[in-house]
Amino acid sequence: MLKLPRRNILRLAAAATALPAISRFAWAQSYPARPVHLLVGFPASGLTDILARVLSESLSQHAGQQFAVEDLPGAGTNVATEKVIRSAPDGYTLLMATSSNAINASLYTGLHFDFIRDTAPVASIARTPMVMTVAPSFPAKTVAEFIAYAKANPGSINMATAGKGSSLHLAGELFMAMTGVKMTVVHYREIYIPDMLAGRMQVVFSPIPTMIEQIRAGKLRALAVTSSAPSPALPGVPPIAATVPGFDAVIWNGMVAPKGPPADVVDTLNRAVTASLAEPGVMAKFANLGSVPKAMTPAEFGKFVVEDTEKWAKVIRAANITVG
Repeated sequence: MLKLPRRNILRLAAAATALPAISRFAWAQSYPARPVHLLVGFPASGLTDILARVLSESLSQHAGQQFAVEDLPGAGTNVATEKVIRSAPDGYTLLMATSSNAINASLYTGLHFDFIRDTAPVASIARTPMVMTVAPSFPAKTVAEFIAYAKANPGSINMATAGKGSSLHLAGELFMAMTGVKMTVVHYREIYIPDMLAGRMQVVFSPIPTMIEQIRAGKLRALAVTSSAPSPALPGVPPIAATVPGFDAVIWNGMVAPKGPPADVVDTLNRAVTASLAEPGVMAKFANLGSVPKAMTPAEFGKFVVEDTEKWAKVIRAANITVG
């Protein structure tokens, strides 16, 4: 679960202004004829929930029908995912999909669905990099220094995660696999920032919104971002890929429907989401979260999900990570 600082949430609410009209975009005549439900597999106030609400506000204003966000947390998004999959494929029940869905396909051994087989890609929405953050007392100032220290002191570095199989955990496992370093993984149910500040945890690969205030205040130190390119949210902080070529681990969000939706509904939703992502107001709110809008066609998004699922499956198998 990713909880955002209350200050960020209030800033988003205060910044809400009338969104500009989606120029010359026409919704299909017969869709939507009633409210559309967008399910989120995480609690309220988290990154995915806020992105969903920002997008839904825009879609609701222009569709003439409400796009209602419903938070249904549980089993790492699997509860919400299964509910959407079991719904009618008519475009009125959608899932705010995340990188957790790609991870869960290999992480969970007892799923009653196949995410790729049982859903239809509708639209890509955003990418949110994580930031490799260390405690202020940690000696390394760069990724190269971190790797050197970790190799000289194997197992002495405690790495915090937001839970077994979380995006944070898998980013750290990918880093270990690509660099050959060994760290002690510590899973948290609650927030890990207090132990980072106290130096009990030495490193975390965390979503930028969670850490940015502590980093800006100088209480924690950002070594690098996990995206392949620098993040505008943290100017001057290099990507891990500058030291570890090919490293890329971001949290993604997109929209999927139950398998078999009408093609015209998918096309309508994709064009509407793409138009909303280009609105200055939506872009500004995403940027405040450290997220970057990312539009794709349904086919492009579907291909991306398959590739991301395969990528994390390799990491999960290599690290022998399972959740019942």
